[in-house]
Amino acid sequence: MLIRLLIHIRRVCYEPRRVCVCVCVRVRARSRTRACFFTNSTREEEDQEETECHHDNSDRTNNNNNNNRRKTVCPGVGEHPLQYNYTFWYSRRTPSRPASSQSYEQNIRQIGSVASVEQFWRFYSHLVRPGDLSGHSDFHLFKEGIKPMWEDDYNRSGGKWIIRLRKGLASRFWENIILAMLGEQFMVGEEICGAVVSIRFQEDILSIWNKTSNDQITTSRIRDTLRRVLNLPANTIMEYKTHNDSLRDNSSFRNTKISL
Repeated sequence: MLIRLLIHIRRVCYEPRRVCVCVCVRVRARSRTRACFFTNSTREEEDQEETECHHDNSDRTNNNNNNNRRKTVCPGVGEHPLQYNYTFWYSRRTPSRPASSQSYEQNIRQIGSVASVEQFWRFYSHLVRPGDLSGHSDFHLFKEGIKPMWEDDYNRSGGKWIIRLRKGLASRFWENIILAMLGEQFMVGEEICGAVVSIRFQEDILSIWNKTSNDQITTSRIRDTLRRVLNLPANTIMEYKTHNDSLRDNSSFRNTKISL
């Protein structure tokens, strides 16, 4: 299973390092982006570029949105491909400033894409852990081609499950949820769009986004899988909110529907 492979390769090859330094990484457009959410890296890893590839879908009749999105990274020779390519994003804003879709889009930064198990661990093992972030910060991991925005075409009809965490748990729970997502543990086809960890002053929040909010069977399966992979107590309160509701009240985590 892919999830076992993810865990095995991590144990054998990639141990996370915790000291934060600024490094330059190459991202999809081959431009240099300065980012301060990485940990120690060697010169060789720092200069490593993601392999780019472009697939011509013009002759395909498959109407599947995900398959028709152009892939910009490919697994390296001998690497183990993920079922989907994924992109890491980072955002931070000042809580006192009013939020809008325009300001949010300006604050969110794409920091890299991965196509294989090995690429994921090379990238992830040098990221600062969520618990070490400060202020009003978010890490996002979404399928390549999907922006972590309510307005994105792939997200517009969807919603998200929300789990509120006490401080100190975000790093472990974030790793568990993204490994479950990359390892295809949710078993809901292409419903999963991505996951977000949100660092706040009094609590931290995990959320996983799916593309069809009115599919009760699918949303219930995602909820149950979250309980299992995060080993949540039976009485844990989980919340769901559609992106349409978020657009109406301009809020991510207020006015949610409670699920026990």
